[in-house]
Formats: sequence, structure tokens, C-alpha cells
Amino acid sequence: MPAFYSPEWVAAFNAALADLAVAQPDGGPSLAAADGRFRVLQVVHDGPDGADVRVVLALADGRLTMAAVADDDPERVNVTLSLSYDDAAALSRGELEPAALVGTGRVRVRGDLAVLVAGQALLASAAPQLAELQATTTY
Repeated sequence: MPAFYSPEWVAAFNAALADLAVAQPDGGPSLAAADGRFRVLQVVHDGPDGADVRVVLALADGRLTMAAVADDDPERVNVTLSLSYDDAAALSRGELEPAALVGTGRVRVRGDLAVLVAGQALLASAAPQLAELQATTTY
């Protein structure tokens, strides 16, 4: 069972979505989302080993992928989320709604909010492909 956000978990996430061609997101006012290409950086604080985890969810060429990145990731991101590991895990398990975290200030968001909404919508539509990973993830 892969640990949440471990390299094995990220690889399993990508494998689960490898054959999924995602629909063009409704980017609303976001040129990045409307273009069909975006990058969402998630900075997760205080992971199980006390370290921060940084992952990028990217949409490009009709594919949704995730990658762990270093602090000095040179590629531009459209939006950055910063939250605790506990809140990220609760979101993954479906125990929290993203809007609730934003509304209470438990997640900090910087950048294009329309990209964030498009990314959430794509993840929701990919939920059936990610169900087995979610069921076997350890937190």
C-alpha cells in the first residue's frame, strides 16, 4: 500500500490516469485553463516524517499527471496551494471540502483561482480511475 504523496503513490496516481484522456476544462476567465494546459503546485507542510512535500498537478496534451518537485522547481505554475499534511490527507479521503479549507484560512492560495477550480473538476471526473489508489493509500 503506497503512502500518500510518496514516490510510489505519485507513480500509482500517474498509472491510474495513464489511459484517461481528459476533456477540455471549462477555464472560465482563466486563459491557462482555457488553453488546456496548467500547473497547480501543492505545498504540503509537516508530512509524516516532518518534512514538506511539493507536488505539481499538470494538465498538458489532454493528460493529467502529478510529479514531486524540488523547492527550486524552475517551471512556472499557475496556482500554488499551501496546506498541512493532515488537511491534504482529509481532502484526499473526501472528509473535507476544498471550499471549507479556503473559507477558514486553513489553505493558502496564490495565483489563478480559475485554474484551481478546473483542476478540482478534472480530479473529480477522474475519481473512478483513482478509486483503487484511494482505497489502498496509507496516510
